[in-house]
Amino acid sequence: MDFSSKILENAVNEVSRLPGIGKRTALRLVLHLLKQPKENTAYLSEALLHLRNDVKNCEKCFNISDTDLCDICNNVKRNPEIVCVVEDIRDVMAIEGTSQFNGLYHVLGGKISPIEGIGPQNLQIESLVKKIAEGEIKELIFALSSTMEGDTTNFYIYKQIEKFEIITSTIARGIAVGDELEFADEVTLGRSIVNRIPFTQSLRA
Repeated sequence: MDFSSKILENAVNEVSRLPGIGKRTALRLVLHLLKQPKENTAYLSEALLHLRNDVKNCEKCFNISDTDLCDICNNVKRNPEIVCVVEDIRDVMAIEGTSQFNGLYHVLGGKISPIEGIGPQNLQIESLVKKIAEGEIKELIFALSSTMEGDTTNFYIYKQIEKFEIITSTIARGIAVGDELEFADEVTLGRSIVNRIPFTQSLRA
């Protein structure tokens, strides 16, 4: 792809680094920005810098937050005795979109994947075990994607906490094997949460 402007080329190259954005799509987006009033581009730049510099992780559940504790953890109407374990913020958003869950979350920040060099020490697993040891949590719902990495992570966590008196469950397999939670429709995901099954039952499946 030939560019008449080095500045344009650099902008396209940077935009194309985003997931799912190829060079042609990046060029279309950059040209669109060029056609907009300068203040619109300034608003976008400011929002991105604000996002990068000021967003933080909730100290309790590790969800994305503007403050030390996220709005979900700060909500006194949520049930703190039920915690849903998810991979990242996208899964929190997907489950929240169903309006079928009223507990809290624990965001691991990924899944165990030896191929990618991600081990238990790279995830928020130790902090989860510590929470459970404190005794406030009565039920832990495993809501990781039904992939090999997701199942491995679920099982690893289960082995770390099986000595505690806590109910462990997993979302019903209305979600197809291999699917990511964020791509499931809200009705299917909502039913999977409501109709969750004991985790030990999923091990025999």
